[in-house]
Amino acid sequence: MGLSFWQIAIVVLLFVLLFGRGKISDLMGDVAKGIKSFKKGLSEEDVDVAETETPKVIDQKSETVVSDKNSEKTND
Repeated sequence: MGLSFWQIAIVVLLFVLLFGRGKISDLMGDVAKGIKSFKKGLSEEDVDVAETETPKVIDQKSETVVSDKNSEKTND
């Protein structure tokens, strides 16, 4: 047995009567803020990972690896 349209409508109506429009809109605003902060946190994590990785350049003449960030040479 599935839920009919009328049963769902009655549950939604009771939900609105119990919590009121103000509380529901506040709740939806809080959910939206949470989603935005979650997405921002994910994008900041990607930027942090990209900043911590130092790009490596191989010097063709001496065949050494040169780090662009620290300008240090290490033998491979």
